[in-house]
Amino acid sequence: MTREEQAVQYFLDGYNCAQSVFLAFAPDIGVEAEPAARLSSAFGGGMGRLREVCGAVSGMLMAAGALYGYASPGDDGAKAELYALVQALAGQFKAEFGTMICRELLGREGAEPPVPEKRTAAYYADRPCARLVGGAARILEAYMAQHPPAGR
Repeated sequence: MTREEQAVQYFLDGYNCAQSVFLAFAPDIGVEAEPAARLSSAFGGGMGRLREVCGAVSGMLMAAGALYGYASPGDDGAKAELYALVQALAGQFKAEFGTMICRELLGREGAEPPVPEKRTAAYYADRPCARLVGGAARILEAYMAQHPPAGR
């Protein structure tokens, strides 16, 4: 199963967009499913249903940071490399989907109440999220195929 397929399945299982993408890469990062789900849980709904940056993008970038990021605050070269990667991945997402802002992707006005909507057939039919989480996972997976993470 590809990471794209895994991310979509996680979303259909009830995980939010950020969790779905991050969980698809958790084995590559060496993180167990439960801490991965907890770590990424606040980023769903465009950051807690604020409808800002799409959770699929947040999950993709969290995984990219875990795989390609830096740990030393003074390593400006590594920081610049990671930020270039972030811009490239986010740029690919925006090129494919038109934006990386959750409310724009969903056609909504802004922040919404914190209580999540029930996952029903209508819920899944009303939103592009499965396609977005799959796309974010595919974008990062394609990058990984061309640039295997060091030490992984």
